[in-house]
Amino acid sequence: MKGNPLPGIPVVESPFYEQLASTWDPETRRIGDALRQDGFAVFDFPEPALDRLIDEIRSDLNPQYDWAGWRAVGWKNRIGLRIQDAWTFNAAVRSIAANAQVLALLSHLYGREAFPFQTLNFPVGTQQATHSDSAHFSSVPERFMCGVWLAFEDIDEDNGGLVYYPGTHKLPIYTNEHIDACSATNEHPTAHYGDMVALWQALIDTHGFQAQTFRARKGQALIWAANLLHGGGAHLNPGRTRWSQVTHYYFKDCAYYTPLESDPFFGSIHYRTPVDIATGDAILSTYGGRPIPPDTISHGLENMRKHAPQPLPLPEGFDSAAYLAANPDVAAAGVDAAEHWRSYGHKENRPLA
Repeated sequence: MKGNPLPGIPVVESPFYEQLASTWDPETRRIGDALRQDGFAVFDFPEPALDRLIDEIRSDLNPQYDWAGWRAVGWKNRIGLRIQDAWTFNAAVRSIAANAQVLALLSHLYGREAFPFQTLNFPVGTQQATHSDSAHFSSVPERFMCGVWLAFEDIDEDNGGLVYYPGTHKLPIYTNEHIDACSATNEHPTAHYGDMVALWQALIDTHGFQAQTFRARKGQALIWAANLLHGGGAHLNPGRTRWSQVTHYYFKDCAYYTPLESDPFFGSIHYRTPVDIATGDAILSTYGGRPIPPDTISHGLENMRKHAPQPLPLPEGFDSAAYLAANPDVAAAGVDAAEHWRSYGHKENRPLA
């Protein structure tokens, strides 16, 4: 067989996998076989200076988290701590995300050039509900997205391990139309997300998928497929940290969008223009090897924005100074009072004064 008769399907999920992967080296083939069978694969992160990079990240990001609030109530309420896209100001985060060996590995596995577009840095367990990333960021052709989760320290159930369901990546990718939802007509574009979460749990229950927990040692990484059902285990011991980094990767020559906020046949598409972390370049969407016309993207985004959510309204008479005085840990962290209340305070029933 010459070439790839199905370039619109990732190699690791292709019906022609055996032929396409026949020349891979043993380690790439091991990872490819695991990713194809289970939807995830574990490997040692290929960075000689990893310890130094981890130390730099922890030192820089540590003061930016609301530790006091999380230890007081956040961890009990399954609220995590995260910083998104720290690569924009931290060179070590960017270096890990743009690791050349990882990019080459992913490009082999998927058959298209990989590029990192988002980072998430966690000092504790996410305690996140089971979900598929395909609802949040996807591509056309579909499944050209994956994540790499890297442990910055030893991790187990006590400090919030990663929970995943092997084999669930082989399920169809379900989007709004499959649950009779239309984000364009919702009061809030993601108001139906709870229905999607319920669907994922029903699929697990119906098919008998069994959860596994990744008990990682420092420096181990896990690649997972876009449609793998996964989440964050409970962080049982608030005295322990769980430092880690997630990098999300897209692949070139695709269209990029957010299915949860898109209704293509209603004319509403939440297109993404991801930035390649390695180069800083914006990656434009293509279809069939051709750039998608700007007017098409603008039209899809315009229809989506007509229904964009408004920020959570502040309580009547909200006083930032009084809120900070009533919550000294927030004041000490240097966080904006209104932003903290919208993100955490209202969930934690924080006092307003």
